[in-house]
Amino acid sequence: MLMLLFYVGDNLYALDSSQVVEVIPRVILRKIHHVPDYVAGLFKYRGAIVPVIDICHLIQGKPSRSYLSTRIIMVNYFGKDNSKRYLGLMAERVTETLNKPDSDLIDAGTPLDNTPPYLGEMLMDDKGMIQRIRLEYLLSDSQQKYLLAGSNDKEQ
Repeated sequence: MLMLLFYVGDNLYALDSSQVVEVIPRVILRKIHHVPDYVAGLFKYRGAIVPVIDICHLIQGKPSRSYLSTRIIMVNYFGKDNSKRYLGLMAERVTETLNKPDSDLIDAGTPLDNTPPYLGEMLMDDKGMIQRIRLEYLLSDSQQKYLLAGSNDKEQ
């Protein structure tokens, strides 16, 4: 599996590259009010209004830092109704990929009650421990309804 690597603080995470549409530079986002702080905002992408989730803020409670390598990872997000929508994921130091077999992924241990379901398996590499983000569990049903309701399916 080819994975796109990025950082949240000092920790390394991976996203299955088959879910990635493209990686783009940070853009000016329109702030959305009355949403959780990890929702960085909205922008227009390929004719669709797309929400951007700040992965650093979601995982560690601190916004992404303004590095030159801080990027928005555009992904295809499949909702519970199997509709495909664009979703932006802002992350730090999005500069590398890694190709490893699925068999190298190991369970991170017994999940605690408050462990988010999107935090998946771990991978050991000479870069250190890398945790997989399971995109299909990133948004709850209510988050999907609120954040993805206004986006459209243009060019998808």
